[in-house]
Amino acid sequence: MSAGTEDQAVALAPPSDAGGLAEVVTRLRRVLRTSIRTDYPWESLPMARVELLLALEELQPARVGELARRLRLAPNTVSGLVQVLVETGLVTRGPDPSDRRVAVVELTTAGRTQLTDWELAHEHRLGGAMETLTAEDRASVVAALPALNRLVDRLVGHDAGDVSPGRGR
Repeated sequence: MSAGTEDQAVALAPPSDAGGLAEVVTRLRRVLRTSIRTDYPWESLPMARVELLLALEELQPARVGELARRLRLAPNTVSGLVQVLVETGLVTRGPDPSDRRVAVVELTTAGRTQLTDWELAHEHRLGGAMETLTAEDRASVVAALPALNRLVDRLVGHDAGDVSPGRGR
């Protein structure tokens, strides 16, 4: 085998489990994002704002710094996103009862409704696609959900502490 052929063989090698999962997750997120906007034209929130609303749903009330750490964004970026969401009525920003020098952010009823609509649109889109799969493929997807949830927990750090390469539990 020549050096050029070896390079081609390496390039054509199947992705690792992690690489394959990353590829599928990326493609799934992309197709959901684009199809939701096509199927539900009212859904126009940029993903950064949706991610902030989702983080708030889990953490509220939350300080901007907490949200920035959770989303791995600069505090001034999160502050700007919060300001836009305040102006659109999806969140409120007010003083922290435990430290009035600090502001906390909370979802409004409109923010909760927007998130619920967003989640239902995704469920509808995924449900329709799942119906087109074979019963065996649907069962495989459903069977993978607990492990995928544990993987997410490890990535967030709820379960695993430091998940950097070369470091395990």
